[in-house]
Amino acid sequence: MRQWLHPLSPVTHGVKKNFDEALNRTLDRSVRLAVTGLSRSGKTVFITSLVHQLIHGMNNDHLPFFELVNNDRLQGVKQQPQPDLHIPTFRYDLSLDSLMADPPAWPEPTSSISEIRLAIRYQPQNTLLRYFAPVNTLYLDIIDYPGEWLLDLPLLDLSYEQWSAQIMALCDQAPRLALSQAWRMFMDSLDLLAPTKETQLRQASELYTEFLHCCHDKQYGLTLLQPGRFTMPGDLKGAPLLEFCPLLKIPAHGHKATDSFYATMKQRYESYKEHVVRKFYKDHFCQFDRQIVLVDVLRAFNTGYATFKDMQAAIELVLKSFHYGKSNLFNRLFNVKIDKLLFAATKADHITPNQLPNLERFLVQMLAQSNNNIKFEGVKTETVALSALKCTQAANTEFQGQQISCIKGIPKHSDKPVALFPGEVPVDIPVPEDWLQDRFNFIDFRPPAASQWQNNRLPHMRMDRALQFLLGDKF
Repeated sequence: MRQWLHPLSPVTHGVKKNFDEALNRTLDRSVRLAVTGLSRSGKTVFITSLVHQLIHGMNNDHLPFFELVNNDRLQGVKQQPQPDLHIPTFRYDLSLDSLMADPPAWPEPTSSISEIRLAIRYQPQNTLLRYFAPVNTLYLDIIDYPGEWLLDLPLLDLSYEQWSAQIMALCDQAPRLALSQAWRMFMDSLDLLAPTKETQLRQASELYTEFLHCCHDKQYGLTLLQPGRFTMPGDLKGAPLLEFCPLLKIPAHGHKATDSFYATMKQRYESYKEHVVRKFYKDHFCQFDRQIVLVDVLRAFNTGYATFKDMQAAIELVLKSFHYGKSNLFNRLFNVKIDKLLFAATKADHITPNQLPNLERFLVQMLAQSNNNIKFEGVKTETVALSALKCTQAANTEFQGQQISCIKGIPKHSDKPVALFPGEVPVDIPVPEDWLQDRFNFIDFRPPAASQWQNNRLPHMRMDRALQFLLGDKF
């Protein structure tokens, strides 16, 4: 006798869920937005603000450049159960609680992948569509993940020997040359063709991990740190899969010794690529429609030319790993590609308003090669300087008889407001010799108290421009 599935069985539910997701994608009723950025770029605060601005979008005075809101067509926004039940939910509520606390605090940064789904109900702009369907719904899935994990994607195209050579080339230059000394000395003491000893494997990986953490320290601010899971292990903390590192030099006949230190290191590297990097790429990175890349340019200014070049190289590597191309019906069904990409310079409230054009121009030049390659694939791109949470206010002060622009806010490690001139953002990328110590001093600020929010809404700068570019054409 034929066995029919019960309408509410798990199998039937899964089939219906997949069908509904495919239908929404076919009818262009869903968007999967990847929020991309390296460590300290502000991903958690950006997502919190994005969700907050949409949920409070019915009050249209705070999103003047988001046409859906400005034209009074937004009918409401609510958080919905996410489609990927195996992925943790982005805790918008906890992030908002941190910002609304007394005193306010920055929310915990991203430590693992998470997502949140919003249902956006709206009136279509097209009068004919409005006649047949006066109210439509767009499902927005926002995906967050540690920026460190992105740096593993280029490993998929590198052998263990190629990757080791790249790391050693980086370690031959300051500041990595000095920071890697303890790890390099230990590696020099090893016989790479001798049988593997677990204690040596563990010590080598621990020293290499300590070196990566030193590079990541605020004093140096380096971002091109591989493997990314070494500094942000997530659920792999303590796993033997993370007990490997690059080699200073490759033995000429190392491939013949299958139980050697070298062979074991190579095997674990390949396992890491297959079970961590490739799986992560297949599960998540092939499903994005839109992307925003957050860049903390001001941090590079403060730290120096080496940090800037390292950040530039890291972002270019990351962007090569994404799947870009024009969006059409076929792609939405079978071969999803990113068709819009927004480059955002974060913490725009840390500079005076007259420096915003300079910050945007600097980011354009910083990512010029990547932007050119992406546009070649038919992807629409834009650059904006924004602040997901505005912590300062523009002000004027008198200096030597002249009025100068400045900003006023509470520094991160203080409880008293200050007014200061943070410095000018260079129009062009300075040459190394012009990247002088103490030339830039862009400080971090504390979140504003909730009592200072207007109408209980997170204050922001240009989040409406980001929303319009990323989502405006969907309504």
